[in-house]
Amino acid sequence: MDSRTGRRAELLQQAVEYLATHGIADLSLAPMGEALGTSKRMLLYYFGSRENLITEAIAASRPDITELFRSVHDEDSLAAAAHALWHAITRGRQRRPINILFQVLALAPTQPERYLGVAREAITAMVEPLVPVYRKLGHPEPEAAARASLLISGLRGLCLDRMVTGDEERIEVAAGALIAAAVAPPA
Repeated sequence: MDSRTGRRAELLQQAVEYLATHGIADLSLAPMGEALGTSKRMLLYYFGSRENLITEAIAASRPDITELFRSVHDEDSLAAAAHALWHAITRGRQRRPINILFQVLALAPTQPERYLGVAREAITAMVEPLVPVYRKLGHPEPEAAARASLLISGLRGLCLDRMVTGDEERIEVAAGALIAAAVAPPA
């Protein structure tokens, strides 16, 4: 890895933390650059635009669905992978960075020209890798896509509910029920 690539990767990880803490709605690259020990000009040099930086931060911070669900071969291993995803977004590595995704999804309906494409790509990147997993377990189309959507969107919604309400007990039970429904064998 050359020094430019290394510095870019380092800035991206710092940007993820910054965005998780400070948000994206009023994001200005000048203060962000200063907080990261660089400048707006250098952020633009490395990432091209504010929107590209946000897109890359979301991609860098989301769970790797393909990897999490790689070893799924039956309903039990699907449930285990789904619980691992739930842990990642509520208590694990993605716990803070998921804030960035929530912000983009919330802004997409009111600022579609800026956020709709990023929001769609983020959802697609998490749902589509699950569709072949469900097909492998015998779910026909379009049920495989529907189950993948149920699992990803349902867990994301419950994660947001947990963050907003702080009601961990209720949400843990709901997450368990959602996972059980999403991993049930095909009808």
